[in-house]
Amino acid sequence: MTLELVFNLANLFVLPFWAIMIILPNWEVTRKVMGSYLPFVVLAGVYIYFITGSLNADSLEALSNPKLSEIAGFFGEEAAAATGWAHFLTFDLFVGRWIYWQGQKTGIWTVHSLIFCLFAGPIGLLSHIITRWLRVRFNPAITEEETAASPS
Repeated sequence: MTLELVFNLANLFVLPFWAIMIILPNWEVTRKVMGSYLPFVVLAGVYIYFITGSLNADSLEALSNPKLSEIAGFFGEEAAAATGWAHFLTFDLFVGRWIYWQGQKTGIWTVHSLIFCLFAGPIGLLSHIITRWLRVRFNPAITEEETAASPS
């Protein structure tokens, strides 16, 4: 398989998970699918595929003592950019899964945070943190412990 094909397949692979968390969050199939770590095993495999094609003596040196210009040069290579993208896909989905489970366990509204997370992971995480804080702040019946639930 070519780098481009694996890259495109990885992009398509994550979309159904995002779709069911956003569109069908209370569906039993969504809960079952998002309860699995299998998507992350697949994405980690994609990451390994990409990183093994992007590491060499120069890139290892750049990564071992990172300087912005050297990291920029590293990510200027297609294989390295694909590696970084696989990293984003994996961790954004993992954070999205955590947000999803917080919503399932506590009733916190998560659709907006999941959409943000899909397109810009850290913004989605921040959105969820703010949403959780607002829910606790303006609903005294809800305790901090209730909203701090972790996924199964």
